[in-house]
Amino acid sequence: MSENNTSPKKRSALGKGLSALLESSATDITSKASNPGMVGSVSMIPIESIEANPFNPRTHFEKTALDELAQSISIHGIIQPLTVRKLGRDNYQLISGERRFRASQIAGLKEVPAYIRVANDQTMLEMALVENIQREDLNAIEVALSYQRLIEECTLTQDQLSQKIAKSRSSITNHLRLLKLPADIQAAVRDNVISMGHARALVSAGDEEMQLSIFNQIVAHTLSVRETEMLIRDGVVQSKASVVSTPKKESVIEISNNQYVFKEHLADRLAAKVDIKKTPQGSGKIVVSFNSEVDLNRIIELLNK
Repeated sequence: MSENNTSPKKRSALGKGLSALLESSATDITSKASNPGMVGSVSMIPIESIEANPFNPRTHFEKTALDELAQSISIHGIIQPLTVRKLGRDNYQLISGERRFRASQIAGLKEVPAYIRVANDQTMLEMALVENIQREDLNAIEVALSYQRLIEECTLTQDQLSQKIAKSRSSITNHLRLLKLPADIQAAVRDNVISMGHARALVSAGDEEMQLSIFNQIVAHTLSVRETEMLIRDGVVQSKASVVSTPKKESVIEISNNQYVFKEHLADRLAAKVDIKKTPQGSGKIVVSFNSEVDLNRIIELLNK
């Protein structure tokens, strides 16, 4: 399998800087081999000779997903090789592919296929971060952390980062703003309890106390992003029913003296609270309150006498 088979679309998504680095024979240790056929080829490496990448921005790996990947690898093997750098004699460090690496360990593999690269720490960090950003299964918080590390540790501006990863500057800014949210909300985004849309709305919800209050409402009432935005716009923490539709206040119609006497007589007979509600059109309802299932059955028996 040759790395030069990478499609033009993928090459563009990786950014010119990373694409040039990955395709350069100067950074491929296999290009220095005496056998020209080794250039761009895949080598089988003992899994015990590979150490994890300390620069990997991804820190959360779902166990179920890893187990499923491990089962797939046991059946089909590793389809997409890892990318590693050579540290010394028979020692390697991951540049990308940590999920595949961990799943391979679970599957009990002794060897894994890998591209072997030469890269210093700065280049390795950039490669790992950019490679991870392109993954569809990376959550919004992990993407935001990757952006932050590229800006801070690789001394990139947001414009430079935008060009390198082929993402708009507004998308980068929106992700970075998520890191200003309280830790509880960031964890909820990471664990797919709420969406990035919810989180973006919460950024503008006010101080931390208000953000957490509205977050709790989102979880308790399963609010949509639009309902959350309405909640924040109104500046009031409400129930979902009041977010979706605020009922009109009912007009209060006074009952007559005879009706009041009847209400009190019925309340005494049933030993329960009774209320009569009338509308301007003359319709209405008699409401009998009860405190429990037993209390309701007691009232029903009295009414049936």
